Amino acid sequence: IVCVSKGIEESGLKIMTEVIEDEIPNCRAAVLSGPSHAEEVSRGLPTTVVAGAHDRATAEYIQDLFMNQVFRVYTSPDMLGIELGGALKNVIALAAGIADGLGYGDNTKAALITRGIAEMSRIGTANGLSGIGDLIVTCASVHSRNRKAGYLMGQGHTMREAMDEVKMVVEGVYSAKAAMALARRYDIEIPIIEQVNQVLFEDKSPKEAVA
Repeated sequence: IVCVSKGIEESGLKIMTEVIEDEIPNCRAAVLSGPSHAEEVSRGLPTTVVAGAHDRATAEYIQDLFMNQVFRVYTSPDMLGIELGGALKNVIALAAGIADGLGYGDNTKAALITRGIAEMSRIGTANGLSGIGDLIVTCASVHSRNRKAGYLMGQGHTMREAMDEVKMVVEGVYSAKAAMALARRYDIEIPIIEQVNQVLFEDKSPKEAVA
């Protein structure tokens, strides 16, 4: 079973392949992830992703299935890192969207991505982590649901209004709470993700959060 969902279970703080393995104990669960907006993949634009699995044979089987001239698939045993990176980058993308909505520029976006990498790495050091390309594309792209939701909030919309406007699942909203729980578990400082949570769930104004 190849998981392409991105998130962290709020109650048990499990990654998605762990949830699959709990529900279907005899399956071979794997993950396929990377900087790959569907809008561009479907147009045949060059894209790279990674297939993660517990054993090399499974990862290489998935690689063979999906690899073609414009869609390159790498393999990795680091399923936990791939999935944590895929979930956490959506929270940073919400922050990047908020910054865009407030009218900030490239300097701010670069700072957010750079410090976002630091926060992802802190959580990842306790768990294992990979996936910076996915962070960059999700923070910068017009195709990103998470960035768009953040942008709308930066312009003054509530979280609920922003999600209704995007009309698709904004994974970062759900991952934000789980990321805070992980940070508390490991006593990690994650100021960007903390402020995103306050904007999302405590009605803090984005400008106040930036300050």
